[in-house]
Amino acid sequence: MPDIHHSVCALDCPDACSVLVNVENGKATRLRGNPAHPVTRGFLCGKVARYLEREYSPDRLLYPMRRIGAKGEGRFERVTWDETLDAIAARLKNVAAEFGPEAILPYSYAGTMGLLQGSGMDRRFFHRLGASQLDRTICSSAGGVGLTDALGFRYGTEPEQFRHAKLILAWGANVLGTNVHLWPFIVEARRNGARFYTIDPRRNRTGAAADKHFFINPGSDTALALGMMHVIIGEKLHDADYVERHTLGFAGLAERTTDYTPERVAALTGIAKDEIIALAREYATTRPAVIRLNYGVQRSDRGAMAVRAIALLPALTGSWKDVGGGMQLSTSMAFQFNRTGLERPDLQMRALGREARIVNMSSLGQALNEVDDPPVKAVVVYNSNPAAIAPNQNAVRRGFARTDLFTVVLEQFQTDTADYADYLLPATTFLEHTDVYRAYGHYYLQLARPAVAPPGEARSNGEVFRALAERMGFDDACFGDSDDDMIRTLLDSGHPFMRGITLDELDREHSVRLRVAPGGQPFLPFAEGGFGTPSGKCEFRAESLDYVPPVESRLGDEGLRARYPLELISPKHDDSMNSTFGYRQENDAATTTLHIERSDAEARGISTGDQVRVFNDRGSCLLRANVDGVVRPGVVCVPAVRWPRMAADRRGINTLTSERLTDAGGGPTFYSCLVQVEKSGD
Repeated sequence: MPDIHHSVCALDCPDACSVLVNVENGKATRLRGNPAHPVTRGFLCGKVARYLEREYSPDRLLYPMRRIGAKGEGRFERVTWDETLDAIAARLKNVAAEFGPEAILPYSYAGTMGLLQGSGMDRRFFHRLGASQLDRTICSSAGGVGLTDALGFRYGTEPEQFRHAKLILAWGANVLGTNVHLWPFIVEARRNGARFYTIDPRRNRTGAAADKHFFINPGSDTALALGMMHVIIGEKLHDADYVERHTLGFAGLAERTTDYTPERVAALTGIAKDEIIALAREYATTRPAVIRLNYGVQRSDRGAMAVRAIALLPALTGSWKDVGGGMQLSTSMAFQFNRTGLERPDLQMRALGREARIVNMSSLGQALNEVDDPPVKAVVVYNSNPAAIAPNQNAVRRGFARTDLFTVVLEQFQTDTADYADYLLPATTFLEHTDVYRAYGHYYLQLARPAVAPPGEARSNGEVFRALAERMGFDDACFGDSDDDMIRTLLDSGHPFMRGITLDELDREHSVRLRVAPGGQPFLPFAEGGFGTPSGKCEFRAESLDYVPPVESRLGDEGLRARYPLELISPKHDDSMNSTFGYRQENDAATTTLHIERSDAEARGISTGDQVRVFNDRGSCLLRANVDGVVRPGVVCVPAVRWPRMAADRRGINTLTSERLTDAGGGPTFYSCLVQVEKSGD
């Protein structure tokens, strides 16, 4: 194994710590990084270690491959890059000529969060081709809409400020599993006397480490937020001065929340009335108090409203004024790149004379099986594994199995999606190519240079799309841009947060704080108002705030609930990043587990270790039961996301999830899912 010298950590964690990793003879021996990220001081993030292991896995794809078996069978033969690229270009030309270029669909997400390999040359290629545009909604779109509706910007409290908080609420946030860079600041705050509470339908590792855990019914977060507002306003615990100067619509909010009494909210959320009252009082009267919200709450029918309602709480209490107060869901909007210059959407005009149609990635099953005018006739998949991670898995796989669908997959491993490819192309990892990384859990911009040469004949996404552009006859000068050219384009946005950041500085420092506050001072985005709304104030707009239980929930559709009485949630597994490490036996074992509460298990004759069948109208899958205390009665939990090809029945948890979309943002409703569970076999 060759030595790895220095590479910025650029994993697809929510926050990608600013870490430099030095690996010698296959062993990580030294770390250094920005002192703002103390996670780098004493240990190697487990996900970094697994990525290093992944780099040298014997299962790594090394050469271009052409399908020789039936679709889904996963049998391929080795071919050369030249014949592969020639064949792909010829097929795409034929599809465009016969059906129009919008019959070609790119499908990608965050298999890399690098801007060059995730939204650079690929976007230019598909825009110039005139292919359908992909609405990338699978993870955070509903939450993004909700946060922007509340604040006008997707800004949040810096992780470094959490050390100053006296009360920290992790609301749908498994910090130990998905925000490892934040945890040391929470530990520091607790050593200084802070209290740390978690709000979640399951008690995960973070909940087990908390001072108190609040079990909440899936999808009922809006009700809890409104119930807390009822107490805070009713007892005059709000910050009247901040509300007067920096918000609009307080009177309407006060009126709206009268309906959300602690008694009613207790019935909706499953949290006791007295606990709701105590939580609201403690949150409103503790300074600083901060909320770490995460994306689980928005994977429900009304997920956008849930995020919006929670995001109004810091404005009501004025906690945005405090260092260590406020809230963090996303910091992504602070990364004000020149995305237009990078992605070149104007190239669609040359191809079509207009913008191409948009296809929602959360409705991939529908797109592959039902969309017409034109139908989807070719799919190019990269940075994603939709046959495992997309909802309504049976429909997705049925679409990929179409004999008339031409499928190209760029991958590092032979995933479920790769099994359906006509051509399978070996892709580089972040250790092997140049890229720039933004974040959504901190304010540091990062640059990574290749640390090792690509194994075998692996190529970066950028290389592949440059080569395809040449074969398609695209003569636009932008297809000749180097990686460094594209980075300079990205940085040239003119926004104050990006001012003065250069490629030379990134090469020298590896990670650079955005210019969000002068002289290293704390960033307090809304201390003096400055919301990105039309009025510049936090607009409560109470007339549109309300809670309706999800269709698939204990208080939803009665007919569905009679057949499928259990609410299924499928949160991220601590040691995975969606399906990234699904080939590892340890990860596969962890994602085969169904956590079920004792009374629900006993009613079904189920014990720990039993094989169980989980099912609803959309399908079924086989799992192993764990009868433990991580969920309450009526809820079952399966850590995501298993590779279906690893299962005896070749089905994963997304066989059960629907293509129903969120209230705004077009996001998936993964956590609004009713199922039944039965013992299966001996």
